[in-house]
Amino acid sequence: MKSFFKIFIASLLALIVFSILGVMVLIGIAASASSSDKPVIGSDAVLVLDLSKPYKETVQENPFASLTTDGDFETPSLFDMVRLIEHAKLDANVKGIYILASSNVNGFGASEEIRKALLDFRKSKKFVVAYGETITQKGYAVANVAQKIFVHPQGGLEWAGFSSNLVFLKGMLDKLEIKPQIFYAGKFKSATEPLRETQMTDANRLQTSVWLGDLYNQFLYQTAAARNLDTALIRSLAVEGKIQTAADAVKYNLIDGLKYDDQVKNEITGRLNIAVNSKINFIYFGEYAKSVTLNESSASEKIAVIYANGDIISGTGADEQVASDDYKELIRKARLDKSVKAIVLRVNSPGGSALASDVIWREVSLAKKEKPVVVSMGDVAASGGYYIACNANKVFANASTITGSIGVFSIVPNIESFLKNKIGITTDRVRTGPFADMGSMDRALTAPEKMFFQSSTDSIYNTFKSRVAEGRKRNMEYVDSIAQGRVWTGTRGLSVGLVDEIGTLSDAIKAAASMAKITTYRLKEYPEKKNILEQLFNDYKRTVSLHLIELELGVDQLLMMQQVKKVKAMVGVPQAKLPYTISVH
Repeated sequence: MKSFFKIFIASLLALIVFSILGVMVLIGIAASASSSDKPVIGSDAVLVLDLSKPYKETVQENPFASLTTDGDFETPSLFDMVRLIEHAKLDANVKGIYILASSNVNGFGASEEIRKALLDFRKSKKFVVAYGETITQKGYAVANVAQKIFVHPQGGLEWAGFSSNLVFLKGMLDKLEIKPQIFYAGKFKSATEPLRETQMTDANRLQTSVWLGDLYNQFLYQTAAARNLDTALIRSLAVEGKIQTAADAVKYNLIDGLKYDDQVKNEITGRLNIAVNSKINFIYFGEYAKSVTLNESSASEKIAVIYANGDIISGTGADEQVASDDYKELIRKARLDKSVKAIVLRVNSPGGSALASDVIWREVSLAKKEKPVVVSMGDVAASGGYYIACNANKVFANASTITGSIGVFSIVPNIESFLKNKIGITTDRVRTGPFADMGSMDRALTAPEKMFFQSSTDSIYNTFKSRVAEGRKRNMEYVDSIAQGRVWTGTRGLSVGLVDEIGTLSDAIKAAASMAKITTYRLKEYPEKKNILEQLFNDYKRTVSLHLIELELGVDQLLMMQQVKKVKAMVGVPQAKLPYTISVH
């Protein structure tokens, strides 16, 4: 017994000591993170814009950043990036921007906003230099604003045109004897095509050709303007496959030269008027963000900026989800706050639950009655993303924003044959009525049940169109002609009346201020940033959960599980969602 108590007391003391140490570490991290000390960037600073980092709608929180000494700072949000570039334009310590352009993981809308900020930065007469060992087309779409673009002598520039590839699962489902029972409204609503077709339908091929062509034309026009080239010529370079080596890119003036990394650094030292091989004061934007203060206004009047980023779901959600309960409260909070004079809803969402979209639409409509509501569209604001946007006072989009897709679908998989013939499982049931188990995946829907699902889908589609007609002040016949699930770019959206102006988030905020008749204001951004302890706890919980699943199942199975989880959430729930994840190569 003595031995037991000794071990127990020793263990208890150890637990207490480790708990105290843990609390002290957390307090130290929190104190460090909240410290008012700012990094000093020094003179002759060159800001580094790394396009391989995703600049998302909200800041990518790193609660441990303050403890590191290797420049591992939080990645700024997209809007912060734009504001930081604007700040750097007037910052005497900043002499130029160096773009790392090998790849670009950001969407077309985000890239467009960064590119516009860089073009404005160039008005300061400060330099912009871009470099990549090889540069992709998406990287080049931003890098082409630079005065000088360099590529590694053995590298190259991707110049082949854009493509968008779809994967069709119908053949696999047929082999597995899984029958997706699909209901949709809108001939272009191709969300379910991968489950019911083996190739694109004519309607989907048409809409994809149009929006993809719009994106490519914009890329060519911007390149031609930036490089003083003929659009037809640079299009022919891709069609004829003439850019095969880095030297080819120089020959046709798409880039300015072939240089190794050290030679590019010497180019920059020359622009800084310092000795060759001198150390360059490179500052990454994450560090620069810590050294300056954005949104410094102390004005009492505010504009609320609400970021609706991710899939739209019912109830409450996690980061990068637009959960109806969460966003209903955020919009309501901004509506009831008398100091908030206008609301800007930043939408970057492919849509999701039609019901959740309608919940959020209602709050936008209520807010609109009391103060101006302006929507700014990011990379994508389509289907449910457009649903929540359509009733704003004014809608802004980037030229390359993917929008529209006004349509609805529902899926109820029938896996009865798969269970019975592939893995030997059968099911049985007792019901109190013929529709008590309607929507079960282990049997086929009956004819009346199919009629119910299609009728529900059609009804929701009709409601969706009526919301658009009301918000855009158009008749139902016209809305139906531009709906049908069709995907549009921002430029096309403007021409058909889905969008009011082509512009950035900054443009939308300025419009909101003008509509509210205020000249001095400060921004209040939602969702509000978590405090340091919330960041630590959430990051730890998410990381540990994913790590345990990955250890048990493997990386591929983890990714598959996440996709299955998304599909499962859609089963039997009417969806106002983009046809597929849009990917352009």
